[in-house]
Parts: sequence; C-alpha cells; structure tokens
Amino acid sequence: MGGPAEDHGVPGGRRYLPIAEHGLIGDLRSVALVGTDGTIDWYCCPSFDAPSVFASILDAERGGCFELAAAVPARTKQFYFPDTNVLITRFFTEDGVGEVQDFMPVDGTSAEAERHRLIRRVVCVRGSIPFRTRVAPRFDYGTRPHTVRMSGETAVFETEGPALALALTATVPLEADGPDVRGDFKLAEGESAVFALDKVGGGVLPRRCAHTEAEEQFAATVAYWRRWLSASKYRGRWREMVHRSALTLKLLTYAPTGAIVAAPTTSLPEQLSGERNWDYRYVWVRDAAFCVYALLRLGFTGEAEAFMNFVTRHISPGDGKPSGPLQIMYGIDGRTELPETTLDHLEGHQGSAPVRVGNAAADQLQLDIYGALIDSIYLFDKWAKPISSDQWDDVCALVDWVCENWDQPDEGIWETRGGRKNFLYSRLMCWVAIERAIRMANRRGLPADLPRWREHRDTIYRRIMSRGWSKARRAFVQHEDGDVLDAALLMMPLTKFIAPTDPKWLSTLDALTEELVSDSLVYRYDPQASPDGLRGDEGTFSICSFWYVEAMVHAGRIDEARLAFEKMLTYANHLGLYAEEISHTGEQQGNFPQAFTHLALISAAFNLDRALG
Repeated sequence: MGGPAEDHGVPGGRRYLPIAEHGLIGDLRSVALVGTDGTIDWYCCPSFDAPSVFASILDAERGGCFELAAAVPARTKQFYFPDTNVLITRFFTEDGVGEVQDFMPVDGTSAEAERHRLIRRVVCVRGSIPFRTRVAPRFDYGTRPHTVRMSGETAVFETEGPALALALTATVPLEADGPDVRGDFKLAEGESAVFALDKVGGGVLPRRCAHTEAEEQFAATVAYWRRWLSASKYRGRWREMVHRSALTLKLLTYAPTGAIVAAPTTSLPEQLSGERNWDYRYVWVRDAAFCVYALLRLGFTGEAEAFMNFVTRHISPGDGKPSGPLQIMYGIDGRTELPETTLDHLEGHQGSAPVRVGNAAADQLQLDIYGALIDSIYLFDKWAKPISSDQWDDVCALVDWVCENWDQPDEGIWETRGGRKNFLYSRLMCWVAIERAIRMANRRGLPADLPRWREHRDTIYRRIMSRGWSKARRAFVQHEDGDVLDAALLMMPLTKFIAPTDPKWLSTLDALTEELVSDSLVYRYDPQASPDGLRGDEGTFSICSFWYVEAMVHAGRIDEARLAFEKMLTYANHLGLYAEEISHTGEQQGNFPQAFTHLALISAAFNLDRALG
C-alpha cells in the first residue's frame, strides 16, 4: 500500500499534511508520526503522554518538526517494511530514487531503553539525489526555549529548568541555525546517511550512530517485529490488514506497565474548525478491554496478560472492597489525575483550536466500562489463564457495586457533555458485567452471591426490553423512553444479550441502516436529535462501521457484511491505518491512529472469515 504526498496550503502560508498522510513508528514507550513528505511532525519524549518535542501537526510554525527530504522536486510513496513497524518513505526525482528508513529500536536493555533512540537512515537506491534536513525541536508543546550546542556532527538541544536534552548525531555535516540545526548533503547510488536522535542526561550520553550500527539496529528492529507478529494465529482472507492492525495496537502499548493508549495524539480535530478536539494519550478502561479481546483472538496472550496486570495494580478496587465508581481512564503509569487544560498558543491542526492536554472526561460516570472490563477478564480467564483468587475477589466487588448502581443516569460511551441520561448501552454493559461474572463462577465453581446476581441481571434485561424499546420507531433506542437511535446498540447481539435474528433486533438493524449508515460508514448518533453539549457535526465513527459489519454477519446477512467490510477497507490510509472518524469526503478525522478502530477491524475480520468458511 503506497500513496503520493500532496501539498496542502492553508491561509498564512503554513502547510499541513492531512491526518491520513502519516505513518507511525515507535518503541513501546512513545511514537512519532512521519508524514509522506518525510517530516516528523509529532513526537512526545520520553513517553506517550509527555509534552511534545515535535508538534507541527498542531501548529506549523510553533510546534517543531524534523524535516528530512529530497532537496529537489519529488514524488513520494510510503510503505512499511513487510510485517514490521519500520517505515520507508521513498522519493522519486528526475535524477534518482532515494528513501528514508524510519524506526525506533525496541531494546530490552534498560540503558538503551532510556536512550529513546529515533533513527532516520537515508539511502540513495538509484542515480543521485541532494537531500536537506532541518531539525527544529520545540520543547514542552513549544513553550520552553532551548539552546543548541554543536560539536562536530553532533548537536545537543538543551532546555533550562527541569532538564530535557536531546542529542542529534549524524554522518553528514550539520550547522546550527538559531534554535534549529540544518544540513545539506548529496548521495549517489549505494550511499547512505544516518541521523539518530537520543534523549540524553541521567547517565545517558550522546553516542554517534555509525553506518554499521544503523544497519544492525535496522536488522534487529525488523527481527523484533517479525518475531512478535509470528505469534499471530490469524490465517484468514484479510491477513495484511489484520496484521497491520495488530502491529498498530502493539505500538500503542506502553511496555513498562502494559497500558494501551486510545491513540498516541491529542487534539486532532473530529471536524475542521470544530471544538471536538480531545487528548487520547491515556488508558481508557473500555478501549483497553476491547484490545484484550482482539489480542487474545489473534493469540497474543502476553499483551493480554500485561494489561490484566495493569488492571490488577491500578484499576481493580483491591481487597475485594468496592471504593465507589471506577475511573473511566488512567495515565499510562496508572495515575488518576488528568486535568484538562488548553494550549492557547497553538493554533491547532489546520487552524482547528483548541489544543487540549489532559481529559476532563476522566471525572465522568460511564457505567458501560464495568461490562467491558469484566468481559475482558472473563475472556482472559477462559482463553489465556485462570485469574487468581484475589482477582476474583475484585471481580465480585465490582459486580456487587454494579448491582447497587446500574440504574443511575450517566454520560455514556460517547462521553457526552450535555448531561447524564439513562443510556441503553450503559444498561446493556451492566448486564454483561453481571452475566460474565456468573459464567465465571459457574464454570470454575467460584464463590459468589449467585441468587442476588441473577436477580439484578434479569431485572436489567427486563428494563432494557420494556423501556429501551420504542414501539413507534420499532427499534431499541439511545436512552430510556426516548426515540433517538445510537450505533452503540450494534453491540446488543455481539454481547449475546439478544439473538442476532430476533425480530426486534432485525427491526433495529434496519432502522440503524436507514438512519445512521452512509455507504457502509456509520454515524454514532444524530447530534441534532440528541444534543451532546458540543457545537458542530462529526464524521462517521469507524469502530461503529466495523460493529455494523459484525452485526450483519451474526444476522446472516453475509454478502452485505462482506461488501460493507471491503468498502470500509478502502477508507484506510495508504498504510492501512485509521483515525477515529471519516469525513463525508472520505478524509481521516480525529486522533490517529485509533486503537478502538483497529481492534474492531480485527474482530470483524475474524467473525466474517468464520462465517464465510
């Protein structure tokens, strides 16, 4: 999969690549976004949620970037080295062909892991090409000034105050240009140049990356990703897309704790010039629990176990005692304080302010996370390894809390900011929480207050059937006693709450198809009919599109499901990556890439494969 880069101008002479015109590299601690023009315009160091070093995707002038490209007009194409997260950007010029190989070594040794090394290897593969680089870090989201200290082919960028220093080493001459570093060089066929960007300090010193070391690191990084992917059990029809999704989910994993971030970016807009810009660099209980399901489906039990350990340490109540509602999201280190602020000095992607850091949704009540979490524990217990007695005590505490609190209004799965409602999806997932715990207790003979659990499970079921069903719409609806449709209800048959061929469900599926589906793409809901407290519209929500495929599979509409799935694949970017949403013109919108979308793709592909035989 490869595609050309294009220049997209915006007022004021600044230029932004569309969100989709990016690839992703990472080292299981942070990631960088590399544009199809060879520019790294997003990189947070040393972790996903650290302040940015390069953020020109959010402000072309103030954000900072690492440019590396042919110094003459060129067409570009971008692809991943097969079965890896090593990214290749190729430049086609009149006099030759060159490529930039971008990767972040995944090193098991603690000393090298602290280096957080980013390697950019430039190779001329045909003819000769002049190249140009500009390295312009802007620390702390562009708020903290820095100095440049040059020594031969090494540049050290240092900030004052709480120290963060980066060292750039190169095999070609560099020169300081104010706060930036520049370099011009020409390569003939077979020649190469190497740039390495390291976090230094705390005992880590600048270290030049010679050609031989760059080759060794390239080979080691390729071997790491291929070795990891070889554990996949998927042998179906859409192997390339499923494996790209798996590799992307792995990139969104924070190795030190097992956390999985929702997306590695903040404030990429759901609508240009809108206000729906959010920071997704945290662990949503809901997203990560769905990730466990997708990873277990593919056979990646190690990642599932790492997340379960994160849950045990940071999310579960401990000692079998509920301590009030769970927080819906956590920092990658398990912290609970995620205050939301706006960075008013940044103009936002293509002028789409505000840029937000932190997420106020952390304080919301979202009851559906209990079902997502306990379902993932149930699947882990069934497919990976039995949970411990302490973990079971925590599950019991969570289920007891759900039994007491399931009928509260909440903000729901879509984190609306328009007031709490009795969302049907929240009721559904509370039913899942209790039902899966009952299954675990019965299968393993674990102690539980089963009569009480069954009573609450059945009460929720009857409540959904009576107050969640609209006779006028002949469909299940977004919230009790309402008439608004909601794509989250596509999960009803997927969670085994209702038979996928039940007349009430088929009628709901038809209503959703008529009102919320556009060329296989699915809107979450109609914000005009159900105000969510925010201005503006949004695109179709990609996870819902894959849920729609799966719901049709279960309903026996296999041909329709396959067509919708194949259409959905055409909306991926040139590398097979998806943002959160897709605009009415087919552009990627929102934070990128999004874990939720890729895990839903895996699940839809798995179930569609099975149905096709």
